[in-house]
Amino acid sequence: TREQAQLKTSVVEEDTEEWQKDSSFTGLERVGGVDLSYIKGDDTSACASLVVLSYPALEVLYEDCRMVAVSSPYVAGFLAFREVPFLVEAVQRLQQEDPKLKPQVLLVDGNGLLHPRGFGVACHLGVLTDLPCIGVAKNLLQVDGVVRDELHREQIRSLQRGGDTFPLTGMSGRVLGMVSCGDYNNSSKPLYISVGHKVCLETAVRLVKSCCRYRIPEPIRQVQKQGAEEGEG
Repeated sequence: TREQAQLKTSVVEEDTEEWQKDSSFTGLERVGGVDLSYIKGDDTSACASLVVLSYPALEVLYEDCRMVAVSSPYVAGFLAFREVPFLVEAVQRLQQEDPKLKPQVLLVDGNGLLHPRGFGVACHLGVLTDLPCIGVAKNLLQVDGVVRDELHREQIRSLQRGGDTFPLTGMSGRVLGMVSCGDYNNSSKPLYISVGHKVCLETAVRLVKSCCRYRIPEPIRQVQKQGAEEGEG
């Protein structure tokens, strides 16, 4: 908890890059995705994966999948301590092997500020790599009074008609993230987008939407595909 609190002081919740200032993201050429996927029935063997896609074409430029032995136990709210070291290593390998393919932003399968202590895996990875990071989760993490109740479900149903978003506002009055669904591939399942590091929420939502060919944004879809193939191999 103490380490999280210390690292959290370094999180930047606003746009810091030139490409973020342009509505078309002019200057953004490489978008990364990271994920740790576990072998079925084994919570200690996982594939740490990093992919880099071209932007806006979303074609795979680089992929790195390594089987790793996960020794830290899973503790709710502290997932980053279990997974982030392997993802940092993947980013560092890329910087050493082919620095010109270094991603300008990372999409992380997990949460950023939408976290019990406001410091999820996307924040943790962003601070340690100094890269802009965005948390993209498929399930709602219920924190600060945000719950998947009937009102929440009704808001999601209303989005399916408009293809828009609505904010996740905690009892503290703070906007913790954004719910997005309904405007790609007719999917009714929402995504929960939150700030990780060096990006504001509005920019994060726009970028995630621009990376969606299907429900899951392409960098995360591709990294999970690579991880699944490596795990089966």
